Amino acid sequence: MSLGSASTPERPSSSDEAMGERAVGLEPLRIEEVISIARGRVRVGLDETPALRERIQASRRILEELSSKGEAIYGVRTGVGASVENAIPDAGINALPLQLLRFHGCGTGRILEPEEAGAVVAARLASLSRGYSGVREILLEHLCTLLNERVLPCIPAEGSVGASGDLTPLSYLAALLVGEREATYRGQPMLAREALDAIGLPPLVLLPKESLALMNGTSVMTGLGALAFERGLQLARLAAALTAVASDTMLGNPGHFDARIAALRPHPGQITIADWIREDLERAGGSPAAAPARIQDRYSIRCAPQIIGVLLDALAAARTIFETEINGVNDNPVIDVEAGEILHGGNFYGGHVCFALDGLKAAVASVADLLDRQLILLCGRDTNGGMPENLVARTGNDRFTHHGFKAMQISTSALTAEALKLTAPASAFSRSTESHNQDKVSMGTIAARECLRILELTETVASIHTLAVCQAVDLRRGEARAIRSLELHAAVRKHVSMNDADRRQDLDIQTVLELHRNQELPVGGLSGAP
Repeated sequence: MSLGSASTPERPSSSDEAMGERAVGLEPLRIEEVISIARGRVRVGLDETPALRERIQASRRILEELSSKGEAIYGVRTGVGASVENAIPDAGINALPLQLLRFHGCGTGRILEPEEAGAVVAARLASLSRGYSGVREILLEHLCTLLNERVLPCIPAEGSVGASGDLTPLSYLAALLVGEREATYRGQPMLAREALDAIGLPPLVLLPKESLALMNGTSVMTGLGALAFERGLQLARLAAALTAVASDTMLGNPGHFDARIAALRPHPGQITIADWIREDLERAGGSPAAAPARIQDRYSIRCAPQIIGVLLDALAAARTIFETEINGVNDNPVIDVEAGEILHGGNFYGGHVCFALDGLKAAVASVADLLDRQLILLCGRDTNGGMPENLVARTGNDRFTHHGFKAMQISTSALTAEALKLTAPASAFSRSTESHNQDKVSMGTIAARECLRILELTETVASIHTLAVCQAVDLRRGEARAIRSLELHAAVRKHVSMNDADRRQDLDIQTVLELHRNQELPVGGLSGAP
């Protein structure tokens, strides 16, 4: 299997850098904390509170006591999946955990980036550390060590139907703990055993139920969802800023973003986006705005709060779902410590997460569509307030041989079409699998991968749009005086010059895309964000 996608070295944390610390097990993790842990900015440790430690120990003790009495416990005394009717003899109980993770070693596709794998491990740790899954403290402590030392599993992205948990991708985490398959150590790919040796962590012998607890959960789709949440929020802020600059340069009507309009239909996302755009349209030095070219702009400008606002509200709903999932117990079976009972159920089903991700897919792709339509307006002489067609900056006799942003708009059209094509809800493609045992599945992990791809496409559309509005600011020759127009233009021009003659622009696109992903574009604050 190729490890190429996981080959970017991570910068080791300096002892001079302030590293946060977070105890897991009692206090629920927020999305931002999962991301900080995933990136190695926060160290984690199992909460020392005696009540938590006692619950973890009791859950393991109850599991072992009931198993020793011959009670039928799924995945301990029985086979797994459709093999549940197979009774496991005493001689095979200790062999089952290793066999379970090994036969699920059939993932395909790209290898998750270290940041993505870190989010997966953080989400799995948060769930298992609640103390209802029958795993030992040492297993949880090993997960903490992997995160803190940046030893992360190489997880193939494909192969989960997202119902009996993310079984196949999470088997790569279980395999790392026992020293099998591959891992990255501070971004460098190597054999799992070598990575463990590098940090002095011995392979763990998994006891009955422990590999099942690691694998039978929703932590891949949820970890990826947490990363998608952050990217979606940054995209929404960028889209609001770009709308403001587009409006400024095309002589738009700022009255469309009046707070009174949004207050009359008070969707929180719409209100926030209108606030952001108004903030972005404030004039530098108190200079007056030019008279609007039209009393009502076309929908892609006028309705931007109503369109981008959907994404903000989808993110608000997704936060609740993702954080419930991160901090919930989502494996099977689970242990009721107070009653001393084993509960067999279906908390591994990723339906809620899939629903949230499918919604984000549509909301993000709609923003791509919005920005593509705005770019069409910017490129049209009849719609851009009198700027040159295709934003051509050439003024000499050869100006008609230059094409400005004509091909850039074709690119955004292609990217947007691909994003829109991926919005079909993954949940609608549920299918029966595994001998009709998993006969209704969530497809949540597919939704997570599609959401990340749509974000990638839309971020690229936004990067092209950023270059276009900066070109428009140049063409307005000092007349575009909105704060966001000036700040964004100045930041981009430090890295990319104005397009005054036909040239390749793919490198320009990549430069702006990296500025966005590094949060180095001055797009304004996130006041009011979910």
